[in-house]
Amino acid sequence: MPVRPLQVKRIKPAYWEEACKHLAKKDRVMRRLIPQFGDVSLESRGDAFVTLARSIVGQQISVKAAQSVWERFAALSKTLTPASVLKLKVDDMRAAGLSARKVEYLVDLAIHFSNGAVHTRKWAEMDDESIIEELVAIRGIGRWTAEMFLIFYLLRPNVLPLDDVGLINGISHNYFSGEAVSRSDAREVASAWAPYCSVATWYIWRSLDPQAVAY
Repeated sequence: MPVRPLQVKRIKPAYWEEACKHLAKKDRVMRRLIPQFGDVSLESRGDAFVTLARSIVGQQISVKAAQSVWERFAALSKTLTPASVLKLKVDDMRAAGLSARKVEYLVDLAIHFSNGAVHTRKWAEMDDESIIEELVAIRGIGRWTAEMFLIFYLLRPNVLPLDDVGLINGISHNYFSGEAVSRSDAREVASAWAPYCSVATWYIWRSLDPQAVAY
């Protein structure tokens, strides 16, 4: 699951209410789930570099452990920017609790942002797959992380992260009485969600864990 963030400015998607109406009309499970969570919604927080850095720090460790390591890492510089990360000493980053591999990933992320290899100013005009292609070229970022970035930072409305265990488990629980489901099963269920798969996915996550989390 994504890492719980420190409190920062939050941005709600402009399409949220329209999406909820669409999903409630098209899908019986969504019609039941959506009213359970009131005005709570998906929110974008932080900035692009910090969001991706947090995703790397949180890989393969618990939310609690990730938060602890993140706080120690963030405390190494006054402001966390690509330039400031490139100035950090490897020993200090390791002492904050980062593995050697995660240090390499964070440095590679900072390099990509510093040299313009990721086109942050053009993302608004780029389609989802083009952005994913840019992000997975960075070491330590796979398709799942890129899709989480599309959902939680760019607030793209129609992302279906089929590699997400929570989504698959939630579809199994809500649509198949707990029976195992395949990716094709999940894709078939989600055909009723378009063009708001991100919103439906968020509600599926909430059905498993009412506490909203984000990058």
